[in-house]
Order: sequence, then C-alpha cells, then structure tokens
Amino acid sequence: MRGAREEPGWLRGEPPPRWARLAPAVALVVLVLAQRATPGDVELGYFLAGLPPVAAFAYGAAGTAFFAAMVLLLLGVPALGVAHARGSDLATVAAVGLLSVVIAWVRRRRDAQLVSVRTVAEAAQLAVLPPVPQRVGRVRCSGLYRAAQRGTLVGGDLYDVRAGPYGVRALVADVQGHGLAAVATVAALLGAFREAVLDDAELVEVAARLDRRLLADAVQPPAGAAGQPELFVTAVLVEFPPGPPGPGLVRIVSCGHPPPLLLSGTSVRELLVEPGPPLGLGLAGPDPSPVAEVRLAPGDRLLLYTDGVTEARDRAGHFYPLASRVPVLSRDAAGLVRAVWRDLAAFSGGGPRDDVALLLLSPDGATDADGRREAAAGFPEVPH
Repeated sequence: MRGAREEPGWLRGEPPPRWARLAPAVALVVLVLAQRATPGDVELGYFLAGLPPVAAFAYGAAGTAFFAAMVLLLLGVPALGVAHARGSDLATVAAVGLLSVVIAWVRRRRDAQLVSVRTVAEAAQLAVLPPVPQRVGRVRCSGLYRAAQRGTLVGGDLYDVRAGPYGVRALVADVQGHGLAAVATVAALLGAFREAVLDDAELVEVAARLDRRLLADAVQPPAGAAGQPELFVTAVLVEFPPGPPGPGLVRIVSCGHPPPLLLSGTSVRELLVEPGPPLGLGLAGPDPSPVAEVRLAPGDRLLLYTDGVTEARDRAGHFYPLASRVPVLSRDAAGLVRAVWRDLAAFSGGGPRDDVALLLLSPDGATDADGRREAAAGFPEVPH
C-alpha cells in the first residue's frame, strides 16, 4: 500500500454538487406548476426572480444568463399564465438577472485562480513530503499521514524511507508545533536525512547530523522562516543493514520519541529502546543516543507512529490505546495503517487535533541475495 494522505486533488476544489445544479431548474418547474394550480388572484411567479442569483452559485455566466432569460420570458408573456409583470417589474427582474450573470462570471474567474494556486501548493507540499513507496530495497512500506491544519498536506510530522550503502533507513519525526509554520523544518530535516542515508555509516551519526541541522536553523533560519531558539524534534531512526550481520537485524535510535511497536503474529509489544534527548536541543554532546539492536523473526513488522496517535482522546478524556487495538485492526483487509486511522477517527470523534503519521515496515528478511540486489542498485555493501 502506498503512503496515504488526504487525496491530494481535494486541494484543487470540486465542481458544485449535483443538487446545486438541479435546484434552479427544479424550483422553476415547481413554481410554474404551483402558479397554475393556484387561483388567479394569487401570483407566485414573482418568486422566479430569485432563480438567477441561485443559479450564479452553480453555473457560469452562460448558464445563469439562460435562467435569467427563462424567467423574463415566463414573467413577460401573459399568455403563459405565470405572471402579469409590467414594464418596471420586468426592468427590475432584468437588472437582477444581469447582476447574477456578472456574479457568475466573477465567481468562475476566482475559482480558476484558486484552482491554479491550490495546484501549485499541492505540488510544492508533495515535493516536500512525497508518499512513501510500496517497497524500498527489501523492506515493504505502508504509511499514512494526516495534517492537523485543514487545507494542508504537510504539517509538523514527517516520515521517510530510503535505501543507501548502509542498508534501508527509515525516519519518523514530530516537529514542535504543527501546520505550515513547521513545514520549513520538515523540509530541512528530510533533506539532511536523505544526505545522511548516503554518507553516514552509523545510525547515531545520522541523528547527529539532524541535530546539527536543527541547531543551525535555530540560529540562522531559512529564508521566510522565523527563528525558533527552542525548536526541537522528537524522532526515531530505524536501520535494516544489508547482508551480514542479518538476516532479521534492525537497529533503532530514539530521540525522545515513542517506541516502535513490534507486531509478531497476533502479539504486539513495545520495543525497549532507551531514548536519547530530542533533536535540536544540543543536549547529546559527545555522548550519542544509544542504539538498540533487535532480531526480527520472519513475518515480524514494525509500526512507527507519532504522538498524534497515542495522545488522541475520546470524549471521556481517555488516550487512544494503540497497542491494544493493533491486534484487532491488523485483520482489516484494507490494511493496518488505514484501519488504525479509521479507528482513531471514530475514537476521537472525527480525528485528532494533532498531526498523525503512521509507518509500517515489513522486511522480507535480509539475505546475501538481498544485499547483492542493493549493491546492483548502486549502493555497494558496506560493513558496519
């Protein structure tokens, strides 16, 4: 399953719903029939004058002009038996119709401009945080991302999975704050991580590089971003080394982040990973974050997540019990990460108010053949 977010196309806007387009036509027919069914001294036809403004919300200038013309025809021809409008009344209805056409034209132009701006915004956000692929090296990936700020695809959480000469490495992180204010930090972290995957032999070196990036940005922020002296990020780094000492070995470094969940058959448990300090505080110093090594059995999976999942509350104030819900949700045919999101949204009454990131990693099981495939892809096998 590919990384899932809100469908990107929703940012571009949608055409008016079908009922909005049918409403003016249905109202026109209903009013004409109602006028014919009422006594002659009761005139309902003048309600037709309100149809062109209604049509302007669902139709363009041409469609609105058609409704305006139909209303003028029905009101201006007494033989039709709809109304007996006089000259001043017809002039007023004509003015309303003309104004409705202008409103429809302006609305269509603004809609086109909005679609253009939203399309550019969507492309920019997807360039910062593209969906995770189905497979990276020998690791199958399934991710889900939901930004807390409505109208955005990227918030303060991030994840990425990359293959390099030292194996397949994954990052899940949570930037202080959320929304568009955190996007510059997300972009900087992802860029630093992708460089570290290729250059840094040890996982702690990757964490150190990310820490230096944040410290540098706090002092001299990127253009357009405000400096944040107390900027920090919690993160968990995972590494599946190529070839020996595998198969099944995974290395984990936690920087103040919730521990990954190990899914083994129907059982789920938190991995005992000693957390180091969050990134960006400069607290690590010469002592790197400790590295935990775990052996995975065939079929084992790792679920990485941000605190937007576990800190979501229901109406009674209870936190979402992720670890206890995963065994039940893992049987969902739609996939675990989607099942967790649906369950989380139902639990919290529509979805949490924080960014949410979920990343499920399923290694095939490292073998010498896997290592040779990674080397053939351009990443020579490098021993730790």
